[in-house]
Amino acid sequence: MTAFWILAPIMVLAALGLVLARKAVHAALCLAIVMISLAVLYAAQGAPFLFAVQIIVYTGAIMMLFLFVLMLVGVETSDSLVETIKGQRLMATVVGLLFGIVGVLVIGQAVTGAVTGLDEANANGNPYGIAKLLFGPYVLAFELTSALLITAAVGAMVLAHRERLVPRRSQADISRDRMREYAETGRHPGNPPTPGVFARHNAVDTPALLPDGRPMPESVSASLVARGQVRDGFDDDVDDIAKAIEPPPHAGWPFDQEGDDQ
Repeated sequence: MTAFWILAPIMVLAALGLVLARKAVHAALCLAIVMISLAVLYAAQGAPFLFAVQIIVYTGAIMMLFLFVLMLVGVETSDSLVETIKGQRLMATVVGLLFGIVGVLVIGQAVTGAVTGLDEANANGNPYGIAKLLFGPYVLAFELTSALLITAAVGAMVLAHRERLVPRRSQADISRDRMREYAETGRHPGNPPTPGVFARHNAVDTPALLPDGRPMPESVSASLVARGQVRDGFDDDVDDIAKAIEPPPHAGWPFDQEGDDQ
């Protein structure tokens, strides 16, 4: 009961923070607190298997999925540099230490203390006792929960599916469109060159050079162009390259024009 009265208010506050948080990172942290608190309650009740499953599956795998979503959505860099709430880092450190101390005390009490009826329930091991309950008296509820989860997954797939409005373009169609655009506008049908000026620069903000020495804007990412981070002052580099490839004196074909005409 001591573990419940300590962890229950923490779980309620974390659940409210999960619902009311404006930033996705804060909501994910609150969700992690709820999951870890539930795992500690399992340990306090003498269920080490559920404790391990809660930590490994939910706090590990499910939270990793949420972190992947946050990585895809993106988080502003200012969130990690600006302290929006005064003293939040110190408060977070103190709360984290207190939470760790409570977790250690609760787990220690669960390991050393005796729980009424635990020896009979775990006579053949904790996983065996859980399986006996799930696939015995509670098998109908267990199967209904499984069907509900499968229905939710299939429903999400159906809602995410949409009919294609236009027919799928094949590789031959794309090639014909590129050749048609080349005939009408003169745009080269091949892939654009990679950024960088020969072997002088390989930075992504440096446009590639055409054979006549002009820069090719298509070789630079559109994101850098929109941000104005494209490097365009490389005239000196072009002069250096021209001097480097200048033909030596008294050079024969193919450097001299006469040899080329021949």
